Amino acid sequence: MPIISIIVPSFNHGRFLDKTLQSIDEQNLDSEIIILDGGSTDNTPEIISKWKHKINFYRSHKDNGQAEAINEGLKHAKAPYVTWLNSDDWLLPNGMKRLLAVLDSNKSIPVVYGNTLDYIDSKNKYNNTWVESFSEKRLAIRCIISQPGALIRREFLNNIGGIDINLSMAFDYDIWWRLFQKYGEFVYINECIAVNRVHNMTKTNQNRIQHYREAMAVVKKYYGKIPIKWYIYSIYSVFYRAIINKIYSSS
Repeated sequence: MPIISIIVPSFNHGRFLDKTLQSIDEQNLDSEIIILDGGSTDNTPEIISKWKHKINFYRSHKDNGQAEAINEGLKHAKAPYVTWLNSDDWLLPNGMKRLLAVLDSNKSIPVVYGNTLDYIDSKNKYNNTWVESFSEKRLAIRCIISQPGALIRREFLNNIGGIDINLSMAFDYDIWWRLFQKYGEFVYINECIAVNRVHNMTKTNQNRIQHYREAMAVVKKYYGKIPIKWYIYSIYSVFYRAIINKIYSSS
């Protein structure tokens, strides 16, 4: 049996997918790789063919998006621990080993997470992702967990019903709240685990208004109120950033 299941939702990310799969392979863990492709028309099949000896499950057809794909991957997963890695992100060396050691040490921990980096594709530079030690108050103010740097106990994730397919932007934020409220606080380690690739085609960059709308609804649902920060920062993130990006793209 594998020790960790890594689900990779993908769509037309062939130019990134090779690096993603290589980073999984270089973890040197007994892992299973589950790829759910939304019917890519780029060079994804070529990359899959290159790595087919390492891939445990692969399918490619039109689906209803990332959340549904991850849930499908969970049905195929066999390992006690699970994560998902978008096909444009990648893991850093030994990142999963550091997380595994924590979950193995205490069977009651639902999630362990570490730091991640944001790779700004257009500028070829790295920034630190905003990640913090766990607390309910801080989780209500912002999503303090960067999903590529997290590892989940699969049994716990299945027990809460997996991903909410009604969400398309903030389903990971929703998962953190549901796991916390059922199983207790998460463990944070001050180690760098993975890299988020930031580019113009990411869902967050293309749909900032929907992202904030979903995230604020999640906070209201589980925390009972929406901290004022959400209203203030959404103005900056949605409108100011849009103006700045437009200036840079036209210059």
